Amino acid sequence: MRKRDHNVFTNAASLLICGLLAGVVVAAAAFPAVAMSGLAAKAGAETFGALPKELTVARAPQISYLLASDNKTPLATLYDENRRDVKFADISPNMLKAIIAAEDHDFYKHNGVDLNGIARAFVNNQSGANSQQGASTLTMQYVRLAIAYSATHPADVVAATEDTSARKIREMNLALQVDKEFSKDEILTRYLNLASFGNGAYGVFAASQVYFGKSPKNLKIEEAALLAGMVKAPTTNDPTTRSGYPLALDRRNYVIDNMVKTKAITQQEADAAKAVKLVVKDKRTPNGCVATNQKDWGFFCDFFYRWWLTQETFGSTTYDRERRLKSGGYTITTTLDVQAQNGADRAVRKNLGVNSKAARMVAAIEPGTGRVRALSVNRNFKIDDPKKPQNKYSSDPKKAKKKIRGNYPNTVNPLLSGGQGITGYQAGSTFKMFTMVAALEKGVPLAYPINSPAEFKSEYIVEQGSPAACAGTHFYCPKNASPSMAGLHNMWTAFGNSVNTYFVPLEQQVGAENVIKAAQKLGITFRSSDDARRATKEGGANQWGAFTLGVSLTTPLELANAYATLAADGKFCEPIPVQQIRDPEGNKLDVANPRCEQRISTEVARAAVDAARCPVGDRSSVSKCSGATARNVRGIVGKPVAGKSGTTDGEKTSSLVAMTKQFAVAGIMADPDWAQTNQQMGHDTPTGINPAVYQTLRDAMKGKPGIEFTPPNGKIINGDQRSIPNVKCQSVDSARSRLKDAGFSVVVSDNKIASDCPAGSVAGTSPDGRTIKGGVVTIEVSSGGGSTPNQGNTPGNPGNPPGRPPGNN
Repeated sequence: MRKRDHNVFTNAASLLICGLLAGVVVAAAAFPAVAMSGLAAKAGAETFGALPKELTVARAPQISYLLASDNKTPLATLYDENRRDVKFADISPNMLKAIIAAEDHDFYKHNGVDLNGIARAFVNNQSGANSQQGASTLTMQYVRLAIAYSATHPADVVAATEDTSARKIREMNLALQVDKEFSKDEILTRYLNLASFGNGAYGVFAASQVYFGKSPKNLKIEEAALLAGMVKAPTTNDPTTRSGYPLALDRRNYVIDNMVKTKAITQQEADAAKAVKLVVKDKRTPNGCVATNQKDWGFFCDFFYRWWLTQETFGSTTYDRERRLKSGGYTITTTLDVQAQNGADRAVRKNLGVNSKAARMVAAIEPGTGRVRALSVNRNFKIDDPKKPQNKYSSDPKKAKKKIRGNYPNTVNPLLSGGQGITGYQAGSTFKMFTMVAALEKGVPLAYPINSPAEFKSEYIVEQGSPAACAGTHFYCPKNASPSMAGLHNMWTAFGNSVNTYFVPLEQQVGAENVIKAAQKLGITFRSSDDARRATKEGGANQWGAFTLGVSLTTPLELANAYATLAADGKFCEPIPVQQIRDPEGNKLDVANPRCEQRISTEVARAAVDAARCPVGDRSSVSKCSGATARNVRGIVGKPVAGKSGTTDGEKTSSLVAMTKQFAVAGIMADPDWAQTNQQMGHDTPTGINPAVYQTLRDAMKGKPGIEFTPPNGKIINGDQRSIPNVKCQSVDSARSRLKDAGFSVVVSDNKIASDCPAGSVAGTSPDGRTIKGGVVTIEVSSGGGSTPNQGNTPGNPGNPPGRPPGNN
């Protein structure tokens, strides 16, 4: 920055003369008859003693830019004023010459105050000319703008623009200071960055974009002249209006003629420029999440916006944070992955349009960083116009009766991330993961066998007569989706087949309160007040037997992050929508760093993921999978995968999680307007949730390597294995006693099998050989007949129950 030393006496003399003349000029414009009276001189002299010592310049509001994770794809712009400061070198010489020609021919000659200009204005105003002159230099105009933008009180803004000699004197004084402090080039740059050009464009950068769709560095003579001619009266000289167009054209040509007078251009260049037809784009810069560059990206943008408002780094109140975002001039690289987001947008809308009552919601998050890569739902992120509403009446009959409109096709509600009344949706059997994690943390191994009946009478108490109660009791009595699922299961087979009567007794064994804690460690937040109460000791957490079946509410983003924590070997990361934030000077802020902590042990996480490979048709070297509820996921994604499907009673919601080491994708399909919908939400159907999830994951993974999940090792796989006593051909009572003495839990099968042992005696056990200490051993009873009995299944593959078609629990 260049500073110029002015002679103090010269400045003082200039100011005194200008102060007196300013009073004359202003008074002459308003009261020509008394222009030379003592009134004006007195006004100037009195004000001189009260002038401010220096000009304090606050940064004018700047537009903030949101970019995708590639740091180049535009996502959205947010602003209070559409302005982006540019450097002197980034402004076309044509623009610099045009603004001088339009406003201040002697800009590079005077010291901030133009004595000759003031004199000319006085003569003009005294002559009775139709137009009055104010004699403001560009430096004085900059001072006026700077005072207005630095004002802390509305009265100061008024004072900065009132037409009085006092204001003129203040401008002159400060203009002298500014001219001494800054180089002429810097003053010109500051002025062009502050000036208003109409149509919501503040500063030359925004004006160049709005009117010509280009950078100010590339402005041609005729374009620069148009912009320079607008600053005096941007509303009057608005080229985008019918009345303003001819005025803007005349003003443009006036500026071009003045550029010839200032020798900025030749007459030949002027004639060529004036011959160019005036064409403007009139393209206002989009503002906010309802105007994202891709129309389907609004839900991600909104998640970012809500996240920003929670960050204390940007202010102590949400109001302060919002103002900072919309005026701070940040360049924000978000976590949105264009490939993943576009894949999600296609998948959620395929075969299911925006007018569907069912919301198909998908969230993708990166394990190990918490970076949210995609958020999509088959809705328009848009405010429904109350004057011309597009939204249908709510699917909830009670609301529809009151003519309350639903949130389809348009909504700005945070359907995917929760908040603003959105408490979430039931995710069904995806919650069995939390029971498995709690059990693994308690030392229960993956191979732990439980004889799972068709109906399990639990110790959990529910209301007597409830559909969930055992007949004639108040005990919770869950059933499986299919009778064929009954039998001996371990975690691999029970998770793969989604066996309710395995996970409820497992939850009962490890404690429902511990299962709830595991869910909380993985990020489940209980937004519903009923869920939040039920999750506490006082609310009866230890009696929440149905928790493992996913009756609590969650969101797609929350569910994706819970599974992502396990894919990241137990490292939980807060879901975050940014990966880099830079201020207008290019300085990087620290708030975009991942916020992670180890919440689950690595071995527990790896064991849980190993079982989660079963439902989606995958397996590791140690997996003992049998059955899968979403078997086709592995083949469609084509990479190592894990996950789980879920359905609630009556299929009021459906869900699926599918993940690789790079992405965890969770989808939930529900009716946000009516939780008790009479619509069935499908799984692996063209309009179901499964295609939306696995197609999103498939597209996100294109071009990326498949990375193997690390299998678990040690006792967490098979636990403490013990030999099972040979009780073949013994009496059932004797065998039961002997097996119990050996530390096993004993079940006698109701089905008799042919055996060479006497009828009614023990034909064998399932499993035989070895099993886990404290594990279930089933006594198989002989029906006689002389055949060699089936000694049961091996410890690692109990039951081998048939798989069910995709889409069940």
